[in-house]
Amino acid sequence: MEFSRELRPHVIAGEITLSFRLWQRAKVRAGARYPVGPAFIEVESVELVPFSSVTEADLERTGEQDLESLRRRTAHAGPVHDDTLVYRVEFHVA
Repeated sequence: MEFSRELRPHVIAGEITLSFRLWQRAKVRAGARYPVGPAFIEVESVELVPFSSVTEADLERTGEQDLESLRRRTAHAGPVHDDTLVYRVEFHVA
C-alpha cells in the first residue's frame, strides 16, 4: 500500500491505522503484509463501504484533520461523494 510522503512517518509510528481508498477492486487483502518505507504494515480488514459511513473515530485513525481533507485525499482516482463506495482498510505496524 502506498502512502503520501507526509503520512509515512505517522503510519510507521503506528499513529495512522486506517485508510480509505477509491479502488475499482481491492488491492490488498486481510492478513497480508506490505512495506511502508523501512517498516511493514499488516492489513487487518478490508471492506467496501459508502464514504458517508466514516465516523469521527475513523477520521482520527486516518491522520486527517477533517472529513473534507479525507475526501480530497481519497479522491485521487476520481470524485468522492457521500454515496461513493470506498475501501476501508484497517492495519497495524507489523
